[in-house]
Amino acid sequence: MIDRLPVLQAAKRATASERLRVTDIEVHDIAVPYNEGIAYELNHYYGPKRRTIYVVHTNQEWVGLGESGSRAGDDVLNQYIGSNPFDWVGDETSLALGTAMYDNMGQATGVPVYKLFGKKHRSWVPAAAWTVSTHPKRMAQAVQQFAKRGYTWMKYHLSPYENVLDQMAAMQAVAPKGFKIHHDLTMGGTDDHVFELLDAISKFPIAGCFEDPLPEQDIEGYTELRRKCRIPILYHHAPLGATFEVQQRAADGYILGHSPIGGTIQHAGLFALLEVPFSLQNTGGTITRAMCAHMHAAFKMATLHFNSLSETCAADVVKERLEPINGWVRVPEQPGLGLTLDRAELERLKALKLPTLPKWIIKTTFANGTIMYNPCQTGDSMALVRPDNQRRITLRHDAPAVTEYWDPDGSPAFAAMMTRLEQEGTVLERP
Repeated sequence: MIDRLPVLQAAKRATASERLRVTDIEVHDIAVPYNEGIAYELNHYYGPKRRTIYVVHTNQEWVGLGESGSRAGDDVLNQYIGSNPFDWVGDETSLALGTAMYDNMGQATGVPVYKLFGKKHRSWVPAAAWTVSTHPKRMAQAVQQFAKRGYTWMKYHLSPYENVLDQMAAMQAVAPKGFKIHHDLTMGGTDDHVFELLDAISKFPIAGCFEDPLPEQDIEGYTELRRKCRIPILYHHAPLGATFEVQQRAADGYILGHSPIGGTIQHAGLFALLEVPFSLQNTGGTITRAMCAHMHAAFKMATLHFNSLSETCAADVVKERLEPINGWVRVPEQPGLGLTLDRAELERLKALKLPTLPKWIIKTTFANGTIMYNPCQTGDSMALVRPDNQRRITLRHDAPAVTEYWDPDGSPAFAAMMTRLEQEGTVLERP
């Protein structure tokens, strides 16, 4: 006897999906505490973080989840209200709300999200950890922490206030065999000879790849650097939107950051045609991580490690956690994203009060005894990564110097230095 139940269930779902409509979108702003091991440096760079969670209800039983770093306006939300989630296949409007639409579509059809993109190419996808540039000892602690959690890659933005070679030596001393560092040079802004710098970093076995080592417009420079460098060069801020420069083989791989789903689909086709590896960098929590995993599963050349920053969060609004094993995350097989909203935790994080951090000072001591002071505003991370953007002193990534964070301590010395910095911008003191 033929079992007709699966056929009937599929027909029921197909009919329901045709009538499916978005009826309501809950918008929740939550506080996101950092994991204790890296909270010190993340709070200095970015300060306490908030995130917006979207809970998208339909006229059926399905509820989709999405998240973003900032709240979407009513003009954006209203485009989704009353629509069928299937209207948003290849969504180019909102990555966060598009994610929720795909979550609803997957649940409505009873399939995991990756099947809505096409054939699955992999069941396990590489995920990287992420931190910020800080003192060598703390960089080494981050490597130990993330390696213990199952990561084999760690990305960070270099800062010219820290000596990168000292950082590499400290990380190399504690890294397990096979652990790699992803260096983001944020398109230059220092007084380094880039090839010489990259060659010095590359001599450490822990060195894994370089992202954006040159100004984004220098396509010829990227092409030449790729030929000379012993480890991969990755293009994130590609000047032509990761299109024509891909054909010029300007990089070994590409990173799509915060790209809408439709744009990612289009680029995935180009990368597949040219057989160029790429990865996603969409920051958020486990919701974002799950969506990245589904897309990496379905796109042929999405073979590079992705970043979502969910590993930096001490709490989340879903019950599941996608933790890596030897660097790989298992792609969920449940319908939709495969996540379950934790309503109690959502409410707790909404009510959580995070501190407001005051201005602080970054103090850099050079090998010859010169001391440099610069003011820092928590939340202005680019001032630490690209001080040249604020017209401060041009620095080098390998300058013989050590740095410390001077937090407000109530002392007359701190108050006096902050007053000087407000007047002078940067203070240099002779040995």
